[in-house]
Amino acid sequence: MEAIFGILTLKSGREKPVKNRHPWVFSGAIERVEGSPQPGDLVAVNDQHGRFLATGYYNPHSQIRARLLTWDANQAIDEAFWYGRLRRALNGRDALALQPQTNAYRLANAEADGLPGLIVDRYADYLVLQSLTLGIEKRKEMLAGLLADLVAPRGILERSDVAVRHKENLPETSGVLAGESPPQRLTIQENGLEFIVDLWHGHKTGFYLDQRENRAIFGREAWFAGKSLLNVFSYTGGFSVYAAAAGGAAITNIDSSIPALELAEANVLNAAPERTADQYIAGDAFEVLRYLRDEEQRFDAAILDPPKFAQSQAEIQKASRGYKDLNLLALGLLQPGGILATFSCSGHVTADLFQKILFAAAVDAGREVQILAPLAQAADHPLLVTFPESAYLKGFLCRVW
Repeated sequence: MEAIFGILTLKSGREKPVKNRHPWVFSGAIERVEGSPQPGDLVAVNDQHGRFLATGYYNPHSQIRARLLTWDANQAIDEAFWYGRLRRALNGRDALALQPQTNAYRLANAEADGLPGLIVDRYADYLVLQSLTLGIEKRKEMLAGLLADLVAPRGILERSDVAVRHKENLPETSGVLAGESPPQRLTIQENGLEFIVDLWHGHKTGFYLDQRENRAIFGREAWFAGKSLLNVFSYTGGFSVYAAAAGGAAITNIDSSIPALELAEANVLNAAPERTADQYIAGDAFEVLRYLRDEEQRFDAAILDPPKFAQSQAEIQKASRGYKDLNLLALGLLQPGGILATFSCSGHVTADLFQKILFAAAVDAGREVQILAPLAQAADHPLLVTFPESAYLKGFLCRVW
């Protein structure tokens, strides 16, 4: 059992989020630190009167001073604890019955699975692990060993080469944690379709697994038989593959990365060989959309799946302008009756705010926009009701007149 090396006493009136089981304790909520906890050590969190609230791991270098693991004073934090949390997460994925049609999905979704700072994704016979916090960093070798026992993958690759680690005073790192090294390119299955992924250098852990259910909704044959598609921020062509497989006509893919577009073309041709009308355009999405507008091009459907525009609360206003401009441009390129799927993965931009942004874009574009369905992250990326930050991906499936 790991020892508790310190006590964080909260300021008066700052205990409510902890009591409500929010898993973060910010520096501004702490009155004092007792003991000598080192970065990554376990600490107890007490209220102003010395009453126990929770146990978590500590990082004095982060604005989030503690990430909470349990609200039970009698629960030991040991290898059995981590094993139990991983087993629970895996049971939840087994219940989704994704196999055999889908063999790439999230196994552990950090705070939403009671594993703050830990991401684990499955790609066929390999796992990709991200250690996003100091507390997980200190325990990642143990966690990799538990995952090897629980899942028996061919190998476990670490992809902790992400900027968020800098907030934890950690360097970016990547490499094989256990077993075999995965190949440079690996073929996975999603809803019966094949995709080539780059686990070593691809975005996130190699693929946008969180969009799986949205790709299936958007790729329904009813939308795409004989219809043209504009896929903006296409990455490796996830949505395009679904459209091509459903009998879509010409697909225009836009992304800033030439390697990503090359993979997109390979993925599309694998799903629907002998396609000749598709385009793969490398460039700034906003500039390309303005060019298409000036050329008076029109499309039957469009996907807007941009990267995160707001990294903090201070960037919300700027991000909102970016989302509005992007949607305004896309609305002007759609045929009457066209389909739009528009997304934001900025956690600081709420679904309500995003709908208001879409409203403003529709008014300025002079288009009538009907929301057919709200869209969110796939079920293997669960939301924790006490942790609203876990609801980061939001979107709308729309018809545009």
